[in-house]
Amino acid sequence: MKIIMLGAPGAGKGTQAKQIAAKYSIPHISTGDIFRANIKNGTELGKKAKTYMDQGALVPDELTCDLVMDRIQQDDCKNGFVLDGFPRTIPQAESLDEALKKVNSKIDYAIDVDVPDENIINRMSGRRACVKCGATYHLMYAPTKVEGICDACGDKLILRDDDKPETVKKRLNVYHEQTQPLIDYYTSAKVLKRVDGTQDMEDVFRAIVAILGE
Repeated sequence: MKIIMLGAPGAGKGTQAKQIAAKYSIPHISTGDIFRANIKNGTELGKKAKTYMDQGALVPDELTCDLVMDRIQQDDCKNGFVLDGFPRTIPQAESLDEALKKVNSKIDYAIDVDVPDENIINRMSGRRACVKCGATYHLMYAPTKVEGICDACGDKLILRDDDKPETVKKRLNVYHEQTQPLIDYYTSAKVLKRVDGTQDMEDVFRAIVAILGE
C-alpha cells in the first residue's frame, strides 16, 4: 500500500502518517525528518535546505527528489510506504509516478488532511520546543508542568522561527500556490481521499482507516 499524505503544514498529517505506518507495518517517510537530520549533521544539503526553511520557503525539487527516490527503493518499502511532505509540486508528483512506473508500481491513495488556515496558525504558534533535548510541547494540547521549562531535561523552551505566525502565514501561502494543484492531480488519478482534519486526532485516524481498510 503506497500512500501520500497531503495537507498544509501543521494540519497533523505527520501524526497521522506515523499511525498509518504503525498500523499497516510500512515505513513513514518524512522529508522533514530527512532535512532535519541533514541540518543537524551540518551536511551540504542540510545547509542549503536550512536557507529555504528559515525563510518559510519550500526546498526546491532537485534537492528533494533524488533523496526520496533512493529511499522508496529500499527493501523496507517493498510492501508500501507512507510519504509525508512529498510530493509538494506537480513536477515532484510526476517524477514519483515515473520512478514507481519503472518498478511496475503506483500510488494507491493520496489522503488530504483538510484544515482551515486560521486553525493551523493557532495550532502552530502554540508549539514550543526544547533546543537541548529536542522535546516538543504545545501551550494548549501538550503543556509542560512548569510553563516555559522542558519536562524532560529542565531547559528553557523556545518558539521556533518556523512556528511563528508570520512564517506560518508565508508557508501557507506557498503551500496553497504550489500544492493545491496536487489535489487536482490526484483527483484526476482517482486516488484522492479527503478527511476533516479539524476533528480529534483519533477521529481523523478512524476516518483514514475507514478509507484504507482494516
